[in-house]
Amino acid sequence: MDIRSLHKEGHSIKAIARHTGRSRNTVRRVLREAGPIGFRKPERHSRLDAFKAYLRERWEACGLSAVRLLPEIQAMGYTGSISTLRRFVHSLKPERERLRKLTVRFETPPGKQAQADWAYAGRFPDPAGRIFPVYIFVLVLSFSRMLYIEFTSSMKLPTLLRCHQNAFQFFGGWTQEILYDNMKQVRLTPTELNPQFVDFARHYGFAVKTHRIRRPRTKGKVERMVHYVKDAFLNGRTFADLDDLNAQAQHWLAHIANARLHATTKQRPLDLWSRENLVSLASVPPYQLVELVPRQAGFDGFVRFGKSRYSLPPEHAGQTVFVARQEQKIVIRSRDMIVAEHPVAQKSGSTVADPAHVAALWKLTLQQTKTPPPRWQLTFDQQVEAAPLARYQEVSR
Repeated sequence: MDIRSLHKEGHSIKAIARHTGRSRNTVRRVLREAGPIGFRKPERHSRLDAFKAYLRERWEACGLSAVRLLPEIQAMGYTGSISTLRRFVHSLKPERERLRKLTVRFETPPGKQAQADWAYAGRFPDPAGRIFPVYIFVLVLSFSRMLYIEFTSSMKLPTLLRCHQNAFQFFGGWTQEILYDNMKQVRLTPTELNPQFVDFARHYGFAVKTHRIRRPRTKGKVERMVHYVKDAFLNGRTFADLDDLNAQAQHWLAHIANARLHATTKQRPLDLWSRENLVSLASVPPYQLVELVPRQAGFDGFVRFGKSRYSLPPEHAGQTVFVARQEQKIVIRSRDMIVAEHPVAQKSGSTVADPAHVAALWKLTLQQTKTPPPRWQLTFDQQVEAAPLARYQEVSR
């Protein structure tokens, strides 16, 4: 810019060169250029270039540190420092995090899916001064975004089932499937669902779906509703007790949450709700809430419950089973299968046995073969060599 400015003022190339400290050839080259020359970052080659593809593949597969990766590429000919390697590995982390957050958004058809979740809302003192927690049960219909919430002081399975029933009553039915996270009330292990929750789902005929571990964005609709409830309903309000909290929540659902214009659908949930095509409440009778209690069955073919003993098939002896009382009946389950039913014991501490269970236990016991004793022998066939007495006399001299 200085060269061009001086040239416009009429200075000669020699004078411009003397004034700017540049050579005359440089001044001539600048004046010939159509515009200013942009800065070009010089290309720099790194000793790591030949190994970057390998390092990226290994890090994405195993997440290995620079300390672990260094000897691997040194064996391949790398002669650079670990600091260079650390900078490259560190540069891979933002890209991996970006890819991890990628989510395919999809819309479900009417009546197909709902999403449910628990959320922690805080701890508060009751009139007696005891601190109790407050949780939010949230269930949203994926098509219409129709929302139901309920506040509880427990997240136990009976509470979860009761909240579902209240939500079904609120919506007038339920969807073909409901999506959950991996809460223990729904999924006991990565491969096993809670048998009582499975029984509840089978009664109403909906499929239980759980998202991939550490992938909560799969149920993003209910995740967003949790934040919406905390900000739009709870924040800045005061409630007298849990009943008042739930009463105000129902009013808020009817007049605000489900009556608002949804940002994604551009319609009110109340308007889309009529198109949900839910399974009708009248299709099945209400589910009888029964708490299943885990018990360890004894090897004598009995399980203890309510201070009494109840028999079960011997093939379940020694296993963990679930026992529940349904009116005047004791039901024993193994996973999601009923294995025994008994009338409730008339007297505490008594034993209730099914003759078929006892007969099967006797049959298995009699079929057992005795463990054979260990087979080993002690023989004295080898003769012990006796040394002559004269040998000892020679040694003692």
